Amino acid sequence: MSEATKKTDSITRLLGGTEQNWCKVTSSGTGIAVMALQASKHLNITHLKEVLHKIQNNHPILTSMLLKNISTGSNSFIINPPIPHLHLNVINQSKTSELLTTLVTRGPNPPLSPLHMIFEHELNINEWTSVGSRSLSMGGFYLMYATLYTLADEKWILAMRLHTAICDRLTGVSLLRELREVIGKNGAEGHKEGYHMAIEDLIPIGKAKKTMWEHGKDMVTYSFNTFRLSKLKFKNVKGPFNSEVVRFKMSSRDTQLLLAGCKSRGIKFCGVMVAAILLAVYSSKRRSSRNNRKKYGVVFLNDCRSDLDPPLSPYNLGFYQSAINTIQEVKSGENLWDVATRSYTSFASSKNNNKHFTDIADLNYLMSKAVDNPSLTPKSSLRSALVTVFEDTIIENVSELQQDLLLDDFIGCASIHGIGPSIAVFDTIVDGKLDCLFVYPSPLHSREQIEGLIAHIQSSLVEATKMEEI
Repeated sequence: MSEATKKTDSITRLLGGTEQNWCKVTSSGTGIAVMALQASKHLNITHLKEVLHKIQNNHPILTSMLLKNISTGSNSFIINPPIPHLHLNVINQSKTSELLTTLVTRGPNPPLSPLHMIFEHELNINEWTSVGSRSLSMGGFYLMYATLYTLADEKWILAMRLHTAICDRLTGVSLLRELREVIGKNGAEGHKEGYHMAIEDLIPIGKAKKTMWEHGKDMVTYSFNTFRLSKLKFKNVKGPFNSEVVRFKMSSRDTQLLLAGCKSRGIKFCGVMVAAILLAVYSSKRRSSRNNRKKYGVVFLNDCRSDLDPPLSPYNLGFYQSAINTIQEVKSGENLWDVATRSYTSFASSKNNNKHFTDIADLNYLMSKAVDNPSLTPKSSLRSALVTVFEDTIIENVSELQQDLLLDDFIGCASIHGIGPSIAVFDTIVDGKLDCLFVYPSPLHSREQIEGLIAHIQSSLVEATKMEEI
């Protein structure tokens, strides 16, 4: 078979358990992944389409369709479908201006930046709300969409929206990085990958082993903890919900001091972020006793690519991350570094015991049941934890690309207004500076509420840097 023939051959495979679960979860509003970049470089639409085609050729999963067989109830990917797909929606300057005017009237005062407003707008466009009801005879769903928004002065915003069944955090980061490189350097080849497999098919033998008794015990524990754990105060539980984002940045100096503090204690930055959030939420509630303790649910998400068999590279796109649920306890007067060390250590211990593999099926099952039965969560809010963080912070160095591409800014995250936490943190260190997105469901939580928490978080982090200067 020739190389040209191989490129056009379609491949059909059943979805793995995690991918199947994301089909249900995404239809409820969680798992709409969006990457967006804004640049000031003159853009040729034909060239952009060529770039997107090139990236799709490098990563066939991006061309895939999602189909449901109504007789078996199973979902399948068709990779490299017979009719190639590239959905690039080009919105001219007039239409973009109208959209931004509408978003300004609905948004906060002062208004958000155009990139921020369009980004939130994209997070709440759900192409896959009825994916569970579509049959083979009615066609299928594509999993990637691109929209180009035209601003004044030759500025533009490119937004990529993907289904989380094929897009975990590292996939989004890798895709955005490759997109910047190929557009900015005009001719870069990008990164090619081979056949795409589900995470369950790549777990090393024995790493996911768990007895039936352990499965039952863990599921009961997770279910009861949903109601027992403290929550961030709900503002309005009468949906429908949508995802909103608050952005938080720190200086290069403070960022480097925090990273130095993590290194000296043998922990990762996710532990520090968890600690700052826990202390902020704890202090937001009135208490009669200074010794009152509160327990919160914290979910750590970790990329599994390097632990799989065979190991995958960051440019193997798909969903290859897993979750570890932990319970973190906080009391008045605690030191941020102490809470950070304790939080990270509990996660690391669970990971060393392979909880990121053994609990995949359990957590998928519980998420699915919560989507079907919202009453299983507090006030039918679909909140499964206080906060979700990623084990590893993304490191980006973009100074050179900012010159080649005239890159103004870029952001990326996923929606959480279906089943999920009250806050999801997407942290990146860009040219040495911390840049965090805090995603939350609105109106369950308000922008003012999250901004208030972030003010406390910033104060705690700055105070922690002072300890590193001593």
